[in-house]
Order: sequence, then C-alpha cells, then structure tokens
Amino acid sequence: MTDVQLRIRVTQSLAKVPARAWNTCTIQNIESLVSAKHEDNLSSELSTRGQSNNPFISHEFLSSLEESASVGDRTGWQPRHLLAEDVTGSLVGAAPSYVKTHSRGEYVFDHGWAEAFERAGGDYYPKLQIAVPFTPVTGPRLLAAPGPIADAVRGALGDALIEITSASEISSAHVTFLTEPEWRTLGKRGFLQRTDQQFHWVNADYANFDDFLNHLASRKRKTIRRERKEALRAGIEVCWLTGADLTEAVWDAFFAFYMETGSRKWGRPYLTRDFFSIVGQKMRDRILLVMARRAGRWIAGAINFIGDDTLYGRNWGATEHHPFLHFELCYYQAIDYAITHGLKRVEAGAQGEHKLARGYLPHTTYSAHFIADPALRRAVADFLSRERVYVQAAAEELAAAAPFRKDLVEQE
Repeated sequence: MTDVQLRIRVTQSLAKVPARAWNTCTIQNIESLVSAKHEDNLSSELSTRGQSNNPFISHEFLSSLEESASVGDRTGWQPRHLLAEDVTGSLVGAAPSYVKTHSRGEYVFDHGWAEAFERAGGDYYPKLQIAVPFTPVTGPRLLAAPGPIADAVRGALGDALIEITSASEISSAHVTFLTEPEWRTLGKRGFLQRTDQQFHWVNADYANFDDFLNHLASRKRKTIRRERKEALRAGIEVCWLTGADLTEAVWDAFFAFYMETGSRKWGRPYLTRDFFSIVGQKMRDRILLVMARRAGRWIAGAINFIGDDTLYGRNWGATEHHPFLHFELCYYQAIDYAITHGLKRVEAGAQGEHKLARGYLPHTTYSAHFIADPALRRAVADFLSRERVYVQAAAEELAAAAPFRKDLVEQE
C-alpha cells in the first residue's frame, strides 16, 4: 500500500492528452536506478527495463494509429487508455490500453484460451489489451513519470487493471511485451506470467559489417556473403531513406509492399495508408525505410523505427520477389545501419528461428495476464507453468547453436 493519492481515469482518445505530458511518462526513471544500483550495473538494469526513448509508446506513434483509423471503430481495437493523475490533476502515469473484440494483431496467442472458455459457456471477448497495437516490441507498459512516486504509480495502474476487469464484463486483462521488472511487479499482484522469445542482434562494437562477419563461423560467414550477393544480382540498388526523404511518393510505394505482404499473411492488413503519412510526418527522423530499387522503380522495402540505442524492424513487403531480398532488407541492412550509426541492438520482430543463422540470438519476451474466471484462470496457469519451462529449454538449445566462432566465444 502507499500513501500517494492518485486518481485513475480512462480516456478514449490520445487527442485529449497533451503529448508532452504523455511522453514524460514514457521516460524511464534513470536517476532512481543510479541511486539503487552500482554504476557498473546500470547499463544491464536499463536493458531489462526498456529504452528510455522507446518510439512505440510515444504519443506520436500511438496517436498516429488513432488519427489514421488503424485503431478505433470497426477495427476491434477500441482505445481506453488509463491515466494516473496526482492531487493537482497532473499526469504522472499512463497505460496504453484497448478493449478488444478479437485476438488479432497481438503476437501473443490466446486463441486456445478463448475457444476453451467459450466452449464452457463463457464470453472471452471483450477483453482488455495493454499493448502497442500490431507491434511485438518490448517496452514499458505501466508508464510513470520519473520521480519518487514512480513505483507507486506503476503499482496503482496494475491494481486498476484488476479492478476494471473484475468490475466489468471484460473477461481478462493482457499486458504484452512489457519489461521484465513490470512482469515481476504484476506477477506479485496476481497476474499470470508468460514468456516467449524473439531473436535480437547485439552490436559488439563492430567496426563494420565485415568485422561482424569475421566473428561468425566460416560456413555461416560464407553463406551470408553469398546471400547478400544473390539478393542484389538482378541490378537491385538499396537505399536508406529517413527524414525529408520520406515523401508521399515513397509512402505510396511502401504501402503497396505492405498491402501485398499483409494480404497474404493476415487476410486484412492492419495499418491504413493514412497511418504512414501521419507517422511519417510526426516521426520522420525516427523512421528508416530500407528500400530496394530496380530499373528506376521501387520494388521492395522494410520499415524500421529508431530508438535511443536500438533499431526496431517492423513491416516489409515487395512487388517483385528475388532470392534472399527479404534477408538483405530486413536483417543485413539493419545490422549495417546499426553498426554505421553506433546502435547497440537490432530487434527484427516476432518469431523466426531462421534469424539465428544470421547473427540474431534468442531473447526472452514477457506478458502478464489477469483472468477473472477462476476455472479458466486455473487452466491457463497450469498451461503457462509448463510453457515457461519449454520456452527456457528452447532458448538454451538455440543459444548453443549460435553461429559465432567458438574460439572467440571461449575467449570472452
């Protein structure tokens, strides 16, 4: 319990929340970490809490989803953001929240839970999703402005999720791709804990792409060089576009790529054409488009968002398909860009064990789930206890198969 007096309220639109107030809550409380940890442990602690400038929880990104109608009416993602205010009415915390009528666009799969509950006569939907829509990227979800009451704010937001779920027709609350400290905090409050894994690339201060390759086993190194050569064999040129380069003509081309891939994978792509124009205006210096051009026209592209020290790969698509072009644009170019610009990590999206051979290593992701119905809760808890063991074992097995040279690993 805490003596801090807070009011939790819900808003249906970020347009009603000042961008500066929201974004203040997205900055991690670095000063409290310094006081609580030795200086030499600070960097590792920050890596578990998420970046202090994660682009996806920014007001700019989330409001772009709303303004473009990528979320809202008829999408099954109804914004219901939680806001924590102090006694003066100042915003001191928030949680990006959505009432969901389906389980699409989340990347943490609960379809089996929904089907089981509905077979038993329950209504799994609507549910509450605390997440960044369509974005499987780890980052803070219980946002708190830096200061002495930050932990109390995060705790109050977690308690509010339980109260809202228990007192309404909502079956459950799901906090996905949250940071590990938030995951542990919610676990203590009764949320069920789930893990999964992604594949991230880590920059070991490589001088250039060849330096990175030299750290790989010979066979892997040769494979990547062959794939990069094959990807560009048809006279394909690769361009990095950001800032003023992100014209409407470029977005038109990229949206065609996005629609082609999205229609095949999901049936209905999530993001509207307006989203790219709006987010491209608001975040143009935090977006990198890796675009491929052949015979004077764009044929493929991948969108990335730039954080403080991480490049986040998101969507890709193509209207011409060439061998290994996907790997080149999404993985190798991302590594090249990160090395060139001194970024420490590349996160290339959900799933994909094929990334391991390309230098991306397994990394644990977290989600927390509060389920109101006791019977469903017991069944899910039993499933998750077994799933966590499997995820950990799989991660250890994959890490042992990393493509890096054994002699260099043994020296570290």
